[in-house]
Amino acid sequence: MGMSATDRIYTAGLVVIGDEILSGRTHDRNIAQVASWLQVQGIRLAEVRVVPDVIDRIVEAVNALRTANDYLFTTGGIGPTHDDITVDAIAAALGVPVVIHPQARAILERYYADKGGLTEGRLRMARVPEGAELIPNRMSGAPGIAIANIRMMAGVPHIAAQMLDSLTGTLEGGAPLLSETVGGYIPESEVAVLLREVEQAHENCQIGSYPFFREGRVGANFVIRSTDADALQSCMHTLCEGLGELGFDFTPGGI
Repeated sequence: MGMSATDRIYTAGLVVIGDEILSGRTHDRNIAQVASWLQVQGIRLAEVRVVPDVIDRIVEAVNALRTANDYLFTTGGIGPTHDDITVDAIAAALGVPVVIHPQARAILERYYADKGGLTEGRLRMARVPEGAELIPNRMSGAPGIAIANIRMMAGVPHIAAQMLDSLTGTLEGGAPLLSETVGGYIPESEVAVLLREVEQAHENCQIGSYPFFREGRVGANFVIRSTDADALQSCMHTLCEGLGELGFDFTPGGI
């Protein structure tokens, strides 16, 4: 069988931004996280560059990788401090101005309402290249940013994970994702280790955790996604077995 046009492999580049990664003060976890997330989507991570907080260097890397690949991901440099310059760099790379995104501003106003309000620094996190859309983030107020084929995410790994979760299944060229859900009145924190272990044991599967609060009780639905039906069933079986061993009642299909 020859490769048809629909069989072409979509690729992504990743630019990791931050002096603290280059100095070794922070160990990057996003490369592995983005790579495995892309693998689950059926998209190949083709190249990674780690660059300092210097606009020209970010622009250079962004322009090289966004033109060479179907997608470009960036992590880092979208926070509230003056050295968070990724938005400025990507706007410069695309030749568009930086604007305040009204929806991002509203999200931040709500998030910081009981945390001292929207300071000038915090408002920086509502800045986007003109024409951008937001990537939702359930953990902290600040959203990620999508423009053209670029997806800009936080440098903090657990926040980047939430943004990746929001993007799951949205990238054209990814293989069709299958999913299975299991849920229960199960506190997310009590099964975090199990979820991580099950996910690590099934390399082509990804597990998203969606906590809820109903009738005075906390619970969660766990969604397993994969492009491989057999891997998905194996992962679902292992997760349900693990939940049972921990003594939790669970409902396949979710609640």
